Amino acid sequence: MNATQSTPLVVQTVSEPQRKDVEDSLVTTRHTIETTDGTLSYTARTGRVVVGEEESTDGVFGGLAQRAQLGVTAYTLDDADVATRPITFCFNGGPGSASLWLHLGLVGPRIVDVGDVGALVPPPYRLADNPHTLLRDTDLVVIDAMSTGYSRVVEGRKAKDWHGWKADVAQFSELIRLWITREDRWMSPKFLLGESYGTVRAVSVAQKLQDDFGCYLNGIILLSSVVDFGSQDFDNPRWDEACVNFLPTYASIAWYHGKHPYRSLGEVRAEAEAFADEPYRLALAKGRRLPADERKAVVAKLAALTGLDEAYVERTNLRIEHARFCEELLRDQGLIVGRIDGRFTGPARSATEEAMDTDPSSDQTLGPFTAALHHYLRSELGSTEEMNYQVAAELWKDWSYKEFEGRPVNVADKLERVMRANAACRVRIEYGYYDLATPYCAARDMVDHLHLPDEAFDRIEHAWFETGHMPYLHGPSREREADEQCAFIRSASGRFARSASGPR
Repeated sequence: MNATQSTPLVVQTVSEPQRKDVEDSLVTTRHTIETTDGTLSYTARTGRVVVGEEESTDGVFGGLAQRAQLGVTAYTLDDADVATRPITFCFNGGPGSASLWLHLGLVGPRIVDVGDVGALVPPPYRLADNPHTLLRDTDLVVIDAMSTGYSRVVEGRKAKDWHGWKADVAQFSELIRLWITREDRWMSPKFLLGESYGTVRAVSVAQKLQDDFGCYLNGIILLSSVVDFGSQDFDNPRWDEACVNFLPTYASIAWYHGKHPYRSLGEVRAEAEAFADEPYRLALAKGRRLPADERKAVVAKLAALTGLDEAYVERTNLRIEHARFCEELLRDQGLIVGRIDGRFTGPARSATEEAMDTDPSSDQTLGPFTAALHHYLRSELGSTEEMNYQVAAELWKDWSYKEFEGRPVNVADKLERVMRANAACRVRIEYGYYDLATPYCAARDMVDHLHLPDEAFDRIEHAWFETGHMPYLHGPSREREADEQCAFIRSASGRFARSASGPR
């Protein structure tokens, strides 16, 4: 009789793969530069910093979970006293823009040589020392938002979880908290510098740092401000308000392109602002109640100020949309003007196009900044990163504003909160006359409607530039802008003269 042998059943348990923790990846280099205030010796670090988040389930603490690696480039002055040395966190906006624009256009020790409107530098491009770098008066940390630059989520996470106002603010706030903790900068004067959507981020982060972490700032710099979207949004019920706020910018750009001969820019702006504030605003408010003779006068005035044909203004029903203005102003020359900077022009796709299909001011600056950034990080700062540096991602198309559902995005209340709670916090707002992305009258109107005590308005300073969205695209404006930002940082830090540890 044959015996039947049985083999024991072995059950293998397959466990979930463990996520591998990642570490910061910062490369350190040392440099010197000649500035307008003398020789600076400084340390640069570039790479990515891991940002985490505390997790809990049913009230049980689950530890710190890694979420993302944010791209940063930081500059610190050698042998400086961190207790008195200011530190400024800088970022662009978009949403979806990396921060190479501020980095290599204004604040850093090296800048890209773009040239200027009508005399742009052709490829191959080049970098130059920046004698007016903000490093003269503050250490710098330039941050790229999630999915821009080299910023990415860690393995197993979803980038879209950070593509929204609230999550973006939380991530930036946590990175700043982590940085000042690791670097022992809690006692340093602290500043935020944001451009465009970065001004929404700066105001919101300032409020979160203050209320959630007890981290109070000395100052905030808002470059090309858009704190209240409703004041310049043609897609919401406040369309008429946007038309009013854009008019002085239309007139300024028309002046730049020769539509107001024998007049100064100041004269044209003053006339446009006065007309926008009263006659134009009232005419739009009347709607169909506007008498025919008054309407005819408004059409004539709008045409004269904007440089557009009266028949076109009539067809717009007195309401000129900004992308259409860019297409219409120089239509007879086959040109469109820039939205980011109205000084720039480029060929129109066709003579019958209704609205611009591209922005010549972006087209003509993207190449120099991108090439310079890749060269600079690798050849001068020692980065070995080979992934694509994402200069621009179209995150704005699906950016989450669910916290503002049913109303325009407006974070003015957060600016009010910061300035009321912190009587030492100062704000600098910078405007470009030829900026159609964030028109200066809209930003100014936001300030005029802040609910603040009188003394708080004394802590807000304003700066105006005969440029577009990025004043630093014009050499003399960049130098003035950087010098004034340095002066603002010194003053808001209580340092009216540079310390002994800084340059002479």
